[in-house]
Amino acid sequence: MEKKDTKLEVFTFGDRPDDTFYCLVDRNVSPGGLNVEKLRLVDPRNFDQMFREMGCLVMLTELEVNELVHRGDLEKKDLHSELYELCKKEGIIK
Repeated sequence: MEKKDTKLEVFTFGDRPDDTFYCLVDRNVSPGGLNVEKLRLVDPRNFDQMFREMGCLVMLTELEVNELVHRGDLEKKDLHSELYELCKKEGIIK
C-alpha cells in the first residue's frame, strides 16, 4: 500500500486530549474517509470493529501521538507521512 492510498483523519468526541483521535484510513476501503456520523451511533462495544470495517489501519489518541512525538518516533509537522512510515516500519502496512 502506498501513502496515496491512505488518509489521515482527525476527529474529536469531547474536550480532553484522549477524546481526540488520529486515524490512518485505507482509502481503498473508505474513499471518502471515515463516516463520523455513523460512528457516533455505534454501540461502544462495537466501536473498534466498526473502525476496522471502515478501513481504519491505526487509531491513536492525542495523548498517544504526543508520546510518540516525545519519544522521537513521530513529528507533528507532517503527521500523515510520519504515521504512514511508522505503520510500514511496524508491519501494519505492507
